[in-house]
Amino acid sequence: MYIDEQSKPETSTNVFSLSGQIAVITGGGSGIGQAIAGCMHKAGAQVVLIGRREDALAKATEELGDRSSYLVHDITETQKSEQLAERLIADWGKVDCLVNNAGIHLKKPALDTSVDEFNSILETNVLGAHALISAIAPSMIKRKSGSILFVSSMASLFGIPQVLAYSAAKSAHLGMVRTLSTELSPHGVRVNSIAPGWIETEMSSKAFANDPARREKILSRTPMQKLGSPDDVGWAAVYLASAAASFVTGTVFPVDGGASIGF
Repeated sequence: MYIDEQSKPETSTNVFSLSGQIAVITGGGSGIGQAIAGCMHKAGAQVVLIGRREDALAKATEELGDRSSYLVHDITETQKSEQLAERLIADWGKVDCLVNNAGIHLKKPALDTSVDEFNSILETNVLGAHALISAIAPSMIKRKSGSILFVSSMASLFGIPQVLAYSAAKSAHLGMVRTLSTELSPHGVRVNSIAPGWIETEMSSKAFANDPARREKILSRTPMQKLGSPDDVGWAAVYLASAAASFVTGTVFPVDGGASIGF
């Protein structure tokens, strides 16, 4: 049995604080990833945003200000994962929390989805995350402290048409969470997943503008009868990374307004 001294709060009033933590967020330059970075930053963490688009990363860190930085990296270039991990440790000395948020989406009928398209979704959402975890987790194990988060989806919990590859990739996250948590938790590294419901983002707003009937259908089956905000996901990530969740591992945390249990 281990006692993670670094995660123990000084007082009960700061149990949700991430002060002193180094949080690495993939896909952190926009959307939900940016919101997670923002909430973790507000909770006191030093956040490091990872992504392919330097312009988006630079803008996001400029908005965050102090205690934020970025590294340009394409997680599908799995052969460079070790190099990225070494850079993170060299720059910050440790990684307390890794958020596997980077991902791509494909909306297409299942029988029209090509093998190449399927592979592309898996490379980013699954294989890229695995490579980064394999590179970073050993340093967490050595310190006997760390948190790994996946950003999954409602598509991993129930059937949604025309997202076969995406659903398969996000469902894979849940298997990864369960296996990784059984292997890593004895070493002080917790592994959890957040499954966002329908969140009001720039991407979803554009999609709903062209399909108002879909928006109404989503709201009709969501008990809270509204879309979530990116910060709803961000604050869930703060909780799972904090000392408040020190006995939480292997979980899938829906942030969905009740959609996963709605009728």
